[in-house]
Amino acid sequence: MSNTKNIQNEKDEARKNLVGKTLKYFFPVAWKFDKAYFILSAINVILGALVPFPEIIFMPMLLDSLISPERDLQHIIICAALMIGLKVGVSMISTALSVHLEKYSDKFYNFVSEEISQRCMEIDFALTENKEALDQINRGKEGLDYSNGVHGISSAFFTILKNVLTIFGVVTVLAISAPWMLLIIAVLLAFSAVINSKKNKIEIKFFTDVSKIDRIWGYILWGLENFRFGKDIRIYGAAKTLLKKSDEQMDRVMKYDTDWENKKYPLSILDVIVVAIRDFGTYLYLGALAIFGKITIGTFSQLVSAGGTLNGSVQGAIFGFQNIVKRCNYAYEVVKLMEYPPMLQKGDRRVENLKTPHTIEFRNVSFSYPNTGVQVLKNVSITIKAGERLSVVGLNGAGKTTFVKLLCRLYDTDEGEILIDGVNIREYDYDEYMKLFSVVFQDFRLLSFTAKDNILLGTEDSDEAVDAMFAKVGLLDKINSLPKGRDTMMFREFDRDGVQLSGGEQQKLAIARALYKDAPVVILDEPTAALDPVAEYEIYCKFNDLVGGKTAVYISHRLSSCKFCDRIAVFSEGTIKELGTHDELVNREGGIYSEMFHAQAQYYV
Repeated sequence: MSNTKNIQNEKDEARKNLVGKTLKYFFPVAWKFDKAYFILSAINVILGALVPFPEIIFMPMLLDSLISPERDLQHIIICAALMIGLKVGVSMISTALSVHLEKYSDKFYNFVSEEISQRCMEIDFALTENKEALDQINRGKEGLDYSNGVHGISSAFFTILKNVLTIFGVVTVLAISAPWMLLIIAVLLAFSAVINSKKNKIEIKFFTDVSKIDRIWGYILWGLENFRFGKDIRIYGAAKTLLKKSDEQMDRVMKYDTDWENKKYPLSILDVIVVAIRDFGTYLYLGALAIFGKITIGTFSQLVSAGGTLNGSVQGAIFGFQNIVKRCNYAYEVVKLMEYPPMLQKGDRRVENLKTPHTIEFRNVSFSYPNTGVQVLKNVSITIKAGERLSVVGLNGAGKTTFVKLLCRLYDTDEGEILIDGVNIREYDYDEYMKLFSVVFQDFRLLSFTAKDNILLGTEDSDEAVDAMFAKVGLLDKINSLPKGRDTMMFREFDRDGVQLSGGEQQKLAIARALYKDAPVVILDEPTAALDPVAEYEIYCKFNDLVGGKTAVYISHRLSSCKFCDRIAVFSEGTIKELGTHDELVNREGGIYSEMFHAQAQYYV
């Protein structure tokens, strides 16, 4: 029994911490976004608390005047006018404020949605392949929806304050004329609170269980709607498979939904019974007081109204607290996402001379991707001198791209260390460190923005500077031929007149983007795979001229990038098996590079 009690106490304490952390995150967000929201909400709390009191105060006067022998018409009119006028006036102002405050809902929702999106862009890249992190991202998005974000939590909080103020007023009225009525209401409200608490727990569990299914279902629906999968879906007839999997996930969601409703149904029936007992007890008690002459008909009406108001206010306060707990359970997933622990160790050391070449050293580096147990790199050691051009070659799966990902701090090494100018890269400020690299990955992505925006990415510069980048990669004539030139939209997601460049043209645009960044280390990770060998060689030759004195790393299956590089690193089985100049390696009898080069030589003659 003691263990059960301790476990429950721990759960209650965890719930308090959860609510506190959630409010601590969301309230400052609202205050920073618009302080007027809190001022208007405070005014609305006071007005909302006053709404029932004109009727409670003036209704008994009106009824007693109506049944009295004198029937003072003037008194009746005054009471009715004051009751209706005050109630309507307060209600109208309160309603107007409530409507105005509702407008903040979308504003706050969009603001926090942007915060979530920004967090997704900032989260360590290694976590984008982590199941727990992906589930947390999805729970964060759904938590915002389920909780209605800042406004949902804030409105529940202010509703509690409004009800508390109302309670103080009506308790005073009831304590004077019908004190036992307070006990009847309190006991039965306690039952209602317990029932509502159980219903909230069911809803929270449903949210937790269904979140993973929603992520899978969302991915399938995204695949069905995303036209980038269009060719594969049509050629391989994948639509039926995707629809079948979508139906399976939908059935799972519906099963959870049905189970959820079935569990709540008995509690809803029980709640109706409790309300009926409460109302019966209230009328029985007040009726007895009226019959025995303890109260007038007017007071009877006043107490009935006050009792209903007290019941609604206490219930509103209790349910409001439970509502906050429930919403905070949802919204806390946003907080957890914002506080999700990083995978990479990050320092605060400044990078000196961001625009000059730097010496790069891999020292006994080993690495395996998370949760795979397979070592992709094994004891890799190499020093790349400042301004050196290094070509990295090897077969698929040899570790070439992983080598680049570690250098770019998309992942951390398992063993060994990577150094820039003799300093472990973990010691550098992450954002500043990323300024060192311009990279064109094999699976590069362009944005559905204009050609110009794909180069600038938010920076400000002249059209001439942008055109200069297009010219350097041999793309300016193509850009000038487009309907709106450099302002032509890429792809057709948002513009029916958008342009779909060829694979080679997209690669040139990606290279122009890398050149514009003007980082001291340039990396091309097989970005020209869609080009024929001769076109690839021409791109690399041109790019080699453009690199100037920068440090450059070229990765390619084909060896068109090797002849003009200072050295070549040959990767095989996760490590560097050969390292040297083209002439040294091509003449090494039985060497890996020599065999690869002679097998491909016919394409370069």
